[in-house]
Amino acid sequence: MSQHPGPTLAQIGEAGLLGEIFARLDAAARPGTGTDVLVGPGDDTAYLRTSGAVLATTDTMVRGRDWLDRWSSPSDVGGKVVAQNLADLAAMGGVGTGLLVTLVAPGDLPVRWATDFADGLVAAAARAGVPVLGGDLSSSEGAVIVSVTALGEVPGQGAVLRSGAVAGQVLAVSGPLGRSAAGLQLLRRGDDDRWPSPEVAQRAAQLVGYHCCPDPDLTQGPIAAAAGATAMIDVSDGLVRDGGRIAKASGVRIELDADALTALAEPLAQVLGAQSALDCVLSGGEEHVLLATMEAGAVPPGWTTIGTVTAAQGGPGPGVWWRGEQATGGGWDHFGG
Repeated sequence: MSQHPGPTLAQIGEAGLLGEIFARLDAAARPGTGTDVLVGPGDDTAYLRTSGAVLATTDTMVRGRDWLDRWSSPSDVGGKVVAQNLADLAAMGGVGTGLLVTLVAPGDLPVRWATDFADGLVAAAARAGVPVLGGDLSSSEGAVIVSVTALGEVPGQGAVLRSGAVAGQVLAVSGPLGRSAAGLQLLRRGDDDRWPSPEVAQRAAQLVGYHCCPDPDLTQGPIAAAAGATAMIDVSDGLVRDGGRIAKASGVRIELDADALTALAEPLAQVLGAQSALDCVLSGGEEHVLLATMEAGAVPPGWTTIGTVTAAQGGPGPGVWWRGEQATGGGWDHFGG
């Protein structure tokens, strides 16, 4: 923690920390500025006006498990926990309406860590146009844990589930794949002084940056829903695993397109090599772009078709197929690794 000098949480207390955090909810993100936020931070709860059905999701990150201080800044952690929550809303075709934030930390955590975390969180929320509504603080014996609960709504149509894929449709992705996994590989290798050109070095730095603080295009969820997406999920555990969740929920098979995925791996290959790049595209998690099934003629601009949906008749049943074989792998089991 030496990179965060200054007072600790124990030295300024809960009231002092809340004062620091509330001061960071500037005009770009402060609740109360929008007509749907009636009461923001400072009361017993936030108070919202809703138009009907509500989306709700939550994610938790633990220091040492979900991030390492030597790789991720507190601001990165704040941005990442916002992105992964709002991506879940986008995967339902929704948009965020508010964020609730929890911080659990030991008393010796520097105040600077907490305020930098809040800065990153507020900046990510402001970019998405989602207000920070409030949250909770608690102490620990050493663990640093952050959690965000995101609320949202679906504009104009019902939520897109995982279970609507139909044989004859295509599988498409809203953006690049494998960036976060590639960045993690580079951090583990620690070989940032080996690049053959400044262009490759810049690409490597971008991959590391995306792993530490992903910034997916969250507008693509409602766009896909409006285009008629029948099933959707964000890529948090890898293409194969998350595609498999759509396949299982819908009772179908998904046949991945080798040429399309090889093309998606090419920007990573100059940094990782061809095979590692393809592995990142197939199995890399924490990408938070969207996978969706839809009619072939409905794929929105900027999306890439990467597979087809077929009937799951006979054999092993629903799943993802890659080059003629059922594919498995990807993701992280919090208890099994």
